[in-house]
Amino acid sequence: MSETSDRSSLPPAAPEPFPAAGNISDEEREELRRHGILLTSLEELYNWGRTNSIWPLQFGLACCAIEMIATATARFDIARFGAEIFRPSPRQADLMIVSGTVTKKMAPQVVRLFNQMPEPKYCIAMGACAISGGPFKQGYNVLKGIDRYIPVDIYIPGCPPRPEALLNGLIQLQEKIKTERLKGPATARHLKPDAPSEYPIPEYDAHDLKPPKNPAVWTQNPLPRDQ
Repeated sequence: MSETSDRSSLPPAAPEPFPAAGNISDEEREELRRHGILLTSLEELYNWGRTNSIWPLQFGLACCAIEMIATATARFDIARFGAEIFRPSPRQADLMIVSGTVTKKMAPQVVRLFNQMPEPKYCIAMGACAISGGPFKQGYNVLKGIDRYIPVDIYIPGCPPRPEALLNGLIQLQEKIKTERLKGPATARHLKPDAPSEYPIPEYDAHDLKPPKNPAVWTQNPLPRDQ
């Protein structure tokens, strides 16, 4: 009698809020999974699907393309990461791997192919030539980095990089996709209404491409002259 009275006199306990998927630790989620409870969020499920179904565009520019092709063979098996389907059309691809030297004659075609890819789309610059022109940087006909015209998500240095390096770059891209947000200040680029989906295609001029770069995606870092 006295025990019941004591309990009824206490104020009702506030219900504990159900934890959101992003507010619990991985250990707690693993413990829930062992009990048959799969806890996730729409954002995480969305990024999980995109992370494991990256379709690269099937094209190469120079010797780095040989290493990229080797990545798709049985020895290195890029299929383990869900990216085995190299698409022949940019309309069906969401990853452009710029593998090799980008000549100024070829640069407008690369930008045009990137524009034809649907969002969300990503770009990997594979090799020293795709990053900065590499050993041909001083050549009048070589573009000094594809990031002068399109945004690059992952840079893979090397001349040429081995297939293991490309796989590592693909994993880094997957980690980046996992952190993209559907809303808020960290919203992914392809979800921002003011972010461009297509980029200006340079034109051939008498001595160079016009414009020589897209200032919206490329800025030159000043060299520290006092060091």
